[in-house]
Amino acid sequence: MKALTRSQVAKCTGITLEAVRFYEREGMIPEPPRTEAGYRQYPEEVLPRIHFIKKAQSLGFSLPEIRELLCLRVDPQTTAADIRQRAEKKIVEIDGKIQSLQQMRTALVHITQTCHGSGPVSECPILEALEH
Repeated sequence: MKALTRSQVAKCTGITLEAVRFYEREGMIPEPPRTEAGYRQYPEEVLPRIHFIKKAQSLGFSLPEIRELLCLRVDPQTTAADIRQRAEKKIVEIDGKIQSLQQMRTALVHITQTCHGSGPVSECPILEALEH
């Protein structure tokens, strides 16, 4: 098993050194052993774990949710249904965000259409709509 430095971990996973530090500080990846000189030596197993974290983030999972998924992943009592339930909950959450964004867009389009782009700022219908 090859030991990796923090910079090698960052390079292999496409994240920054600060992200590696952050994941370690937050307990997302285990604190690695150190050499006598104090250098961290990460095991190669940390690479798939970081890829898992990044993929879960790209799907909208928060760090606490990812931490929970990581724990469930190694819990022998966890079933596929448990993981599916969390994914379905995330889908509902994302759908709510999409609906909220669509409502914001509709409202912004409406107030933007009231502005002709001319006249003084003091008479801007967009600013007036935001004030009321």
